[in-house]
Amino acid sequence: MEFFNSAIEVLQTLVVALGAGLGVWGAINLLEGYGNDNPGSNNLVNTF
Repeated sequence: MEFFNSAIEVLQTLVVALGAGLGVWGAINLLEGYGNDNPGSNNLVNTF
């Protein structure tokens, strides 16, 4: 039973780390979404 307890503890740590990483990535994506007011990044729209 000790093996299962340690395995569950490792899985919990991995899930928490994965969730934290996804949270940071999502926050960065949200903040980058507000930086689209650069006219140079909209070049593809003007080619049609």
